[in-house]
Amino acid sequence: MMIGHTRSVDERCAVFEDLGIRDYVPVLDLQTTVREEMIRNPGLSDRVLFVQHPAVYTLGKRGGRENLVVSEQFLADKGIEIVQTARGGNITFHGPGQAVLYPIINLDRCRIGVADFVHGLEEIMMKTAREFGVEARRDQKNHGLWVENKKVGSVGLSIKKGICIHGLALNVCPDLTPFTWINPCGLQNLSMTSLEQENKNFTFDSKASMEQVKRLFFRFFCQIFDFNTKGANP
Repeated sequence: MMIGHTRSVDERCAVFEDLGIRDYVPVLDLQTTVREEMIRNPGLSDRVLFVQHPAVYTLGKRGGRENLVVSEQFLADKGIEIVQTARGGNITFHGPGQAVLYPIINLDRCRIGVADFVHGLEEIMMKTAREFGVEARRDQKNHGLWVENKKVGSVGLSIKKGICIHGLALNVCPDLTPFTWINPCGLQNLSMTSLEQENKNFTFDSKASMEQVKRLFFRFFCQIFDFNTKGANP
């Protein structure tokens, strides 16, 4: 579903789009293409993409293959590909049941600093987790969202000419097994968790729960970054 906004000088407006479950590389290509179009035409609206990916490992600027704890042949046999990206950070995993938000935002135009943007993305995940009865926190040494010493959400960005791509990933109800085949984010002995793991009293339904998360992401994104919500009901 796509929600469009007409941008005025004094408004932060965006197009919000639910891509459903989509392969990682085409969505990465879409982000890159949209950013290049926004660079060529600064008047284009910002876009925010909500998506789930089939199982995939992605590598950041700091690498990540060295943080595989199984062979690449093992992953190939499982049908899981490895994709190099230009985002910050190290290796991570995406899969169904993980909610991913890709804001393609002109941070310069919106007058949002990178550190404030990262802080806001973490806040979106924190507020969403709380709606599911899970109290999560930031970590001063490592970006993302944490429940005690377990990581439940990640943030990674790539910025070119003030316009960002990539974004956040929150583990709602995914299969966590593939995280055990890597050192997530390049951190050894790191345990990953999910909202489902942290709140056994809540019944998670993959379709209904992800739909709820999508609406929460949209609401909190608009609240935290002061984007126009007029007429928006994704």
